[in-house]
This record gives sequence, structure tokens and C-alpha cells, in this order.
Amino acid sequence: MADARANDSSRSSRSSRSSPDRGDLAAAIAVVAGGDELDPTLGALLSAVARGMAAPVAALYLSDPDGTGIQLAVTLGLDEATRAAAASALGGVDDPVIAAARDQIAIDVAGRRESGSHEALRGGLVTAAALEALVARPLRVRRGGIDQPAGVLALGWRTDHQLAGGDPELLQAYVDLMAIAVDRARLGSLATERSEWFERMAHTDPLTGLANQRTFARILELELARAGRQGGELSLAIFDVDGLAETNATAGHEAGDDVLRAVASVLSESVRLVDTVARFGGDEFVVVAPGSAGITVARRVLDGVAALPLGDRGLISVSAGVARFPADGASAEELMAAAQAALGNARDRGRGSITAAPEEAAERASG
Repeated sequence: MADARANDSSRSSRSSRSSPDRGDLAAAIAVVAGGDELDPTLGALLSAVARGMAAPVAALYLSDPDGTGIQLAVTLGLDEATRAAAASALGGVDDPVIAAARDQIAIDVAGRRESGSHEALRGGLVTAAALEALVARPLRVRRGGIDQPAGVLALGWRTDHQLAGGDPELLQAYVDLMAIAVDRARLGSLATERSEWFERMAHTDPLTGLANQRTFARILELELARAGRQGGELSLAIFDVDGLAETNATAGHEAGDDVLRAVASVLSESVRLVDTVARFGGDEFVVVAPGSAGITVARRVLDGVAALPLGDRGLISVSAGVARFPADGASAEELMAAAQAALGNARDRGRGSITAAPEEAAERASG
């Protein structure tokens, strides 16, 4: 009868503990399903697993996205000094967290007694937090059928402690939830980065990094509308790289691309903050300049290009045509046509020329 009563008492104890464990786990699942930001999600999960496992110390380490390192991310039960010591101690040969991350295995450091192959793993968090026992479990995410490291969960006790009963399964459930949260956050970050990249590509010329033709057209319309409302002027300058076709033919397209990038750099450095520079296509660039400073900006560009150190590629020059709103056109189409006509006249006058519309008064870059 005594043994039966003892067994009943043991079952009652396990049952009373398993109920809050299940409640904590259900709450943790709800946290992950809620899709909050990563930091509060991991903090809530760490609190839940510490309660469920009756661990006074808990720490979550996250692997670098490229898998080359691991960093202390979230802690529970550590003061600032101990946390700093744990972060500084990370990486030793006797660190159980590093062993779990490196070998992707479960590590149990139990009390002062020997613990099999893990008896020497008493560095890192064990030493920094003066722990008697620690368990470390690797976080893994599955990509393309392959497990990839995501981090390590470590729980610590300052008295001798070993996992028992359903503890290992419960602990693994929390580990899996944390891995899901980390993986989802990283996928979200990757999706954001890709979205931003596609957004940049939609508005940027990939060769020069300048605005592309579509972006230029939109900005020109906006600036024309602004100038019209304010009764102001707007300058449009079109630049053509002289002799780029010959450079491509004699030195190759890579050399021609180098010239385009160099000219784009000069353009970016020559304009004002309020101006917009874009690659219009092929060997042409455009500048949208609020006000009447088109000729001034164009001359700075021509002088900057003439000073480019392009070595054996010879001298590089650009020609420019400049038109102004409203004098030379009341719409984007009219202004572009006027600037293109001025550029054609500049080409006729020779390399390195600037021509303004409609007067078509030519100026040599040399003055």
C-alpha cells in the first residue's frame, strides 16, 4: 500500500507540473503564430521555456546568417555584468554552447560529477554565471532538405540538475519554436532586401547607378508641374559621350562601360543637391535642374569629363544641349525636343560643345 501511495503521489506531481508546462507551450505557440518582431518573440519564448523547465538562467545564441559565427542574443536571469562576462567568454574550447553549435548535438553538463564526454565543457556561460548544470540544444532550420544551424538555446541551474521524464521532449519543442521564429524573421528580412533591391532596380540604371529613363521621365513631369505652379524656370540638359562607339569598337565594350561609369561619376559630382541626374540610354545622360542654371551645370560637367584620367583610352569629352522651361517648351515632350535639337547642333559644332536652345549659341568647353 505504501508503494502504491508513493506511486500515486509521483503521478500527481508529474501531472501538476505537466499542466502548466502545456499551458506555457501553448502560449509560446501563440506568440510564434502572432508573427511579432523577432526580439520580443524570442524574449517571450525564452521566458516560457525557463518557466517550463524551472531554469533560473536562460540564454539564446543566434548563428550569423552565413553560419560563420554565433552571438549571444537574449538572456534571462543574468545581470548586466554576468551577461557581459558570458558574451566575452563565448568561444572557448571548453564552452558547451560552442560545442553544441559546432557539432550540432545536445550538450548536458550535469553538476560537478563526471558527465561522459561533456565533463570538460565548463567554460563560457557555465563559468560566467557560476552554474552547476547546463543544457544546450542547437537550433536548426531546414532549407532545401538540408539542416542549417540557426543558434543554440542554453538553460542553466545553480544547483545540480538533470532532465527527467518528458523534459527533453518539452525542451525540444521550445527549441523548434525558436528555430521557426528565427527562420521566419530571416526570410522576412531577405524578402525585404529583395524587394528593396527590385525597387532600386526598377528606378536605377544598373551600369552607372544613376536614375534610369523611367525615373527621369517621372521627375521631369513633377519638376515641370512645380515650376508651373511657382512661376519658376527649369533647365534640362542632355549630354552625349563623344566617340563612345569608336571606343567600343577599338577597345571593347568593357572599356566603353568604364567610360560611361566615369562620366556618370562626374555628373553626380557636378550637379547641385536639387538636381536630378539620369542615364537616358546608350551614350546619353540627362540633368533636370530647377532654375536657369542649366548652362552652368553643363559647363562643370564638360570640364570634369575633360579632366578624367583615362590613361591609354585617350581624351574623353561630352557634348551638351540645354533647354529651359517655359521659354523652350511648355511640356516634357516640347522641352525634350528642344534639348535634343540643341544637342544635335552641339554635335555638329564638334566635340566638347554646349548649345542652348532656341538661340543655339554655341560655346566651346575650352571657352
